[in-house]
Amino acid sequence: MIEGFTASRIDTGDVTLSLHRAGQGIPLILLHGYPQNHHCWASVAPTLAQHFDVIIPDLRGYGDSDAPADNADHSRYSKRRMAADIIGLMDALGLDRAHILGHDRGARVTYRLALDHPDRILRLGIIEIVPTGDFWDSWNADLALNAYHWTFLAQPAPLPERMIAADGAGYADWTLAQWTLAKSLDAFTPAALDSYRTQMSDPARIHAMCADYRAGAYFDRAQDRKTKDAGTMIDAPLHFLWAEGGFPAQTGDPLSAWRGWARHVTGNACRSGHFAMEENPAAVLSAFLPHFQAR
Repeated sequence: MIEGFTASRIDTGDVTLSLHRAGQGIPLILLHGYPQNHHCWASVAPTLAQHFDVIIPDLRGYGDSDAPADNADHSRYSKRRMAADIIGLMDALGLDRAHILGHDRGARVTYRLALDHPDRILRLGIIEIVPTGDFWDSWNADLALNAYHWTFLAQPAPLPERMIAADGAGYADWTLAQWTLAKSLDAFTPAALDSYRTQMSDPARIHAMCADYRAGAYFDRAQDRKTKDAGTMIDAPLHFLWAEGGFPAQTGDPLSAWRGWARHVTGNACRSGHFAMEENPAAVLSAFLPHFQAR
């Protein structure tokens, strides 16, 4: 649980999502990434809930949400399908429009939702990614070594699933520590670590997380190419926060990448590794409170 938040489960029409919610005002949906779940927002969510109706779902396959098996074309864990889950969640909660802030895989859901459902989003925030197709196109030897998980997790089932299951908790710890600026687990609370380790020891969720990356390598990458070729742009105001020690910083000029996808882009870097909400929550709040409070 996140302090001050209530938990529930909501049927979105295709899957049931676990949900944590608190606050009042304009809805603000927070979407986590890999290998995390709603716990990653615990350091910033209570402050955000002083200003917004904060809604934190676990994405399909993560946390306590449903984790269906992958399908042949990997569309079941595509960001288009995950974005549709969030639209189903908004419909179930009676929300016409919302702000959305996403980190990592959740940020990929966020920008796909803004492209596919522009009438349902007010403002969006992106933490620590460049668009999927652009990221693949930026690979060189150094980035391939640092972002090896993109190819490892996308290998055909059950190879990565079996390897991770041999020591799921150990794999979670190694991944989390390696992606921080300090190369340690100190930024994560005991409750969050326990949740991440438990999730990475569940065969259904290991499979779901691999399916998420298989979708990225195939379905999502192809979808990004079609979107870019069509010249479709995000109209909602977008603020992008990237970490000095994160993955987007290794691609060259990550802010320019977003200017090729959205008409109204602002952004800044912060002192952090990949997990900015836990490593530098003050930077996350200073970046996004003004953005979402703007009129």
